[in-house]
Amino acid sequence: MNQDTICALATANGIGAIGIIRVSGNESFEIANKIFEGKNLEKAESHTVHYGFIKDENETIDEVMISVFHAPKTFTTENSVEISFHGSPYIGKKILEVLIKNGARMAKAGEFTMRAFMNGRIDLSQAESIADLIASENEASRKVALNQLKGGISNEISFLRNDLLNFTSLIELELDFAEEDVEFADRSALKSLLHKIEDKLSSLIESFQYGNAIKNGTAVAIIGKPNAGKSTLLNALLKEERAIVSNIAGTTRDTIEEILHIKGHAFRLIDTAGLRETVDEIEAIGVKKAKEKVENAEILVYLADAGTEDLSEDIEMIKSLLREDLKLIICATKIDEVIPTQYEKLEQIFRNAISTDFDFIKISAVENQNLQDLKNELSSYIEHLKSEEGNVVITNQRHYEALQKSLDSVNRVDEAVSSQITTELLAYELRNALEYLGEISGEFSNDEVLGNIFSKFCIGK
Repeated sequence: MNQDTICALATANGIGAIGIIRVSGNESFEIANKIFEGKNLEKAESHTVHYGFIKDENETIDEVMISVFHAPKTFTTENSVEISFHGSPYIGKKILEVLIKNGARMAKAGEFTMRAFMNGRIDLSQAESIADLIASENEASRKVALNQLKGGISNEISFLRNDLLNFTSLIELELDFAEEDVEFADRSALKSLLHKIEDKLSSLIESFQYGNAIKNGTAVAIIGKPNAGKSTLLNALLKEERAIVSNIAGTTRDTIEEILHIKGHAFRLIDTAGLRETVDEIEAIGVKKAKEKVENAEILVYLADAGTEDLSEDIEMIKSLLREDLKLIICATKIDEVIPTQYEKLEQIFRNAISTDFDFIKISAVENQNLQDLKNELSSYIEHLKSEEGNVVITNQRHYEALQKSLDSVNRVDEAVSSQITTELLAYELRNALEYLGEISGEFSNDEVLGNIFSKFCIGK
């Protein structure tokens, strides 16, 4: 492990009331003491704050407060100091220059958290949850990231992994007594444990769809023919004039994406160009983009003007866009302009023509009618993704892939036990399963994986 003393700005770039510079390493107190005019930091007690000035030789740079933290009760488990200064980017830059001049070096992206991991304070999944917590943009993602930081997924996996490790040890012991032809590991008990692990892994894997929706937001493509009311709906949901609204067909030439929060969940609303055949080159590009957005969306909100008599184009378009994993909501728009029997007739036509399940909502974005029904339908999509079991939700792609590999490996062990495979091959499959489970917490990892994970952190964290 690198023993350099590192430093970095821990607060966001830009002007603020205060900024904080974090320093970590064996020489933190000594280096900070060289540039601090105030209390002797090398003699200061842990978790104390001290007033003074940062100086570069005879030049005073700023009036500061310095917090002192003694190892091992620090974030990195190393000696650490935090310098609170007046929040000028220039002052922050000057203080970092003086720290480096006196023996520190600039931290790499994620290096503080990586040291916390390497020094055993947190495991790898907890380290990743710190980045997720910093990036959280809604209540649901904050709660999930905080649960992971507390060791949610690691706790779920570690109990199962420890039991599997005990069986693996017994299988390995059998190899030492191969000539005696004895069994130390009860195969029926091992089968029972494997089924328990398979159930847990499957449950965690299934939670990834919900976790992905929490972390990245749910993509909602708003689609329909020109002048169906797509931009009007977007503006009404966002409660601001985000998209241009006009009676002229083909106004929207490109896609517009905005975030809408409903009950703590984020939805990425995508207003698209009206779907129609067009000779306008730019509008045609917009139509192509609209179809591409639907391919990557989880929810399709298709708008049909309630006053439309011929729905054949709408029906054909919906059928061309449908996928098994795509939730469809059909909205009859502009209901304030027609009598109720008209949009009731509209619904029946869609029901007869489209065999796939869908929700039908009657709305008027202009009059703000039934928009809450649409919001409730969007929210219910997320609620249905929730697992009935446990509070642990997988939000990380790396965890998802490691769980998939773990489940495949455990399934192979299960098959090996059933087919009474040789002890040597059974031990091999068990070791693979343990390794894949250990990838999640970082018990088994390589430098390339670690470098990739921590490179995504901001510098100073």
